[in-house]
Parts: sequence; structure tokens; C-alpha cells
Amino acid sequence: MPFLKIDAEKLSQSVVQQIELLILRGILRPGERLPSERELSERMGVSRPSLREAVADLQTRGLLSSRPNAGIFVAEVLGSAFSPALVGLFSAHEEAVFDYLDFRRDMEGLAAERAARLGSDTDLAVIAAIFAKMEAAHAKRDPSDEAELDANFHMAIIEASHNVVMLHMMRAMYDLLRQGVFYNRQVMFKNRLTRDHLLDQHRAIKTAIQARDPIAAREAVAAHLGFVEAAMADQIKASRNEAIARQRLHHEQSK
Repeated sequence: MPFLKIDAEKLSQSVVQQIELLILRGILRPGERLPSERELSERMGVSRPSLREAVADLQTRGLLSSRPNAGIFVAEVLGSAFSPALVGLFSAHEEAVFDYLDFRRDMEGLAAERAARLGSDTDLAVIAAIFAKMEAAHAKRDPSDEAELDANFHMAIIEASHNVVMLHMMRAMYDLLRQGVFYNRQVMFKNRLTRDHLLDQHRAIKTAIQARDPIAAREAVAAHLGFVEAAMADQIKASRNEAIARQRLHHEQSK
């Protein structure tokens, strides 16, 4: 973690400000454990009492939390933007799936455009490294790994956009996606033809960002999510037809 030496009169407040920025910029993530008190005090160049004062302040404000015999963690609540009741509504109504995909198309298209323009060389290297893992998972035909790397790939692009509001908003949205609130991504990765198309689409997004072509990056994201939307519509239609067929069979058997 990129903790820096502290040089200020009010050491504890400087520690607070530095940890705040790391959380704001998404470098410290919800649920992530901080280094031990000894290590952190040495890396930041402050005394343990000053560090404890800063940590206590951040805990009081709900940014950090302590776990018995485990250490200090970034508060999990920071990654939760939706109430359980709203999450339940999302998962119960199909229209939420397509509204979610529309939202992602707009936000991630903008993120990809910004990543192509503003992403650092390190940001682009991270995106390329995740895509290389996606290719490896694709070769192994592991739907679970492919689905997880898919989320990581898109989040890396959002992080490379360098917009902290977008980062935290989309991180919350991806937490819901990982939980299967909107749809089960692993189902899509079990279909060989769909898997091949998805990998090609991710490659196009990666290539455009690496070429620092904002327009191509945004268009590649739009094409990818348009494909996902069509696949979801087909999947929902197939599920409905299957349900109707079961009902007819049940009706015939009950005669």
C-alpha cells in the first residue's frame, strides 16, 4: 500500500487525511485489512500513540472498524449503496436487469473513454494483465473464474477513469452483480459460442484503451453490453417458454 511518511505538526490529523484519501480513491477497499500498528507507524513515520489517535477518529466516523484478534479493516458498509429492500426489488423484477445494463453502458462507456485519455501506464498495464488472465481462464473453460475476471476487468477500467464518485458508485453496482442480484453471469460463460464472443469483445475494449482511442473504447463497451443485453433477453425468453411448457405438461397430466 502506498503509505507515505508524515511531516506535520498534528501528526494524527495527517494520518487521518492520508487514509481518507486512500479510501476515497479506492486504493483501500471495503473489508481490506490495514497493516499492523507497528508496520503502519514505521511506514508512515509516526508514533504509535499518534497512529492510534488517528485510527480511533476514523473508527468513530465509520470509515474503519476493528475485529477482535484480527486487526483494523476498512469498513464494509462503505461498499454498500443499496438497502436490502431495494436489492430485493432489483432481484425480483426483470426490468431492473435491462435498466442496470443501460446504466452500465452509459457509465462504463464514459469510464472507458476516460481510461483511454487519462489512465496511467500502470492503469493500462493492470487492465492488460487482467485480460491475460481472462484468456487463460477461457482456455481452461472455467465459468466461475471467467465471471470473476470479467468483473475485475471492468472495475480496472473504472479505476483507470480516475473519477472517485464513479468508482464508488460502480463498485457498489458490481458487488450486486457478483451476488447474482441482476443475473447469473456464470450461465453466460457456460455457453461456448457466447464465451468466445465475450472474450473477443473484452479484447476489443482492451485494445482500444491500450491504443488510447477514447471513441473506439466507448464504442467497444457499448457493443459488448449490447451483446450482453441481447443474450439476457434470449435467456429470459427461453426461461419463460420453459415455464409455459412445464405448466402445459402439468395441466395435461392432471386431466
